[in-house]
Amino acid sequence: MIAAQTRTEVLTHHTGPKTQKQRGIITFGIAPNRQNPFAHAGHDAIFNTWRRFSRQVLYWAPGFIAGYYAINWAKHRNHYLNSKAGRAETAEHEE
Repeated sequence: MIAAQTRTEVLTHHTGPKTQKQRGIITFGIAPNRQNPFAHAGHDAIFNTWRRFSRQVLYWAPGFIAGYYAINWAKHRNHYLNSKAGRAETAEHEE
């Protein structure tokens, strides 16, 4: 290493070619004590949840409704078949 080289020149030499310095780039920041990261978080959470729910409900609700009615029908049918009237009905068909 040559003594005249600076630390950045050595790193630049090893990491890639030298590039020109950027000009005209302006960055802005805000002080940490002026930030309010949870501003309107509760309000936004409620309305964002409702918006997402209302857009997706037509995709999954018909399946749940059909499943509910199928299970409900099966429970009532099972209850009937295990009752006195249901056993009498199935006994007529088996004979």
